[in-house]
Amino acid sequence: MEKIFEGQVAIVTGASRGIGRGIALEMAEQGAIVIGLFAQDQEMADSAIMEIEGKGGVARFYKCDVRNPIVVNEVAGKVIEEFGRVDILINNAGVHQHLKSWELSLEDWKDVLDINLTGMFIVSKAFIPKMMEQRSGRIVNISSCVAYTGTDHEVHYAASKSGVVGLTKSLALELALHNINVNSIAPGYIETDMVVFDSEEQRGRTVETIPKRRLGQPEDIARAVTFLCSEGADYITGEVLHVNGGLIMY
Repeated sequence: MEKIFEGQVAIVTGASRGIGRGIALEMAEQGAIVIGLFAQDQEMADSAIMEIEGKGGVARFYKCDVRNPIVVNEVAGKVIEEFGRVDILINNAGVHQHLKSWELSLEDWKDVLDINLTGMFIVSKAFIPKMMEQRSGRIVNISSCVAYTGTDHEVHYAASKSGVVGLTKSLALELALHNINVNSIAPGYIETDMVVFDSEEQRGRTVETIPKRRLGQPEDIARAVTFLCSEGADYITGEVLHVNGGLIMY
């Protein structure tokens, strides 16, 4: 079976768990050299590396706070020095909190915006120059369906994910003439440790709101990422792909 990213270098932030891990594994399955960035959990990162290498893939994982441009630039330098290229960037790192707007401190607001949005800008800024030099590249930014619907319990998260859409479209306009496509994916309910239900009853009620009648899996997002990074999506840039089982339709 042909591996569509054979020999390409793919950067995935938030790669040790959840959606990011699913994307990292899919990239490796498709032949990419996977560079995973993760914030804290070394054990989870090590297990992701073992899983990728156990299937014959190549992976390098770096502990990296995406809010810190010095650290991000150091990692970018190491990657470019070792592999000489950057073909794919998946900006996935993100956090959230279930808090009402009046419960949020300014620090809470800044933490979520800094990781989910500013961190995405910092990482993009570190790797885009190499893509421009190559005159090729694919960037996919992970947003959320709440960027379009809002949410009644995490205004800072919704605001950050709306910002991701604006960042995506603006970068797409800037980079199109450099043969770099920039798109976004807006997931719905994806079964990861970020999606927590108080009870099985609540989980069931949520599933009933989804026309496909199931929660999404990280693999659902990973396959969408694969499409947007493939040659088949060469004429697609500045778009948001909604992957939510029919929960929200545009």
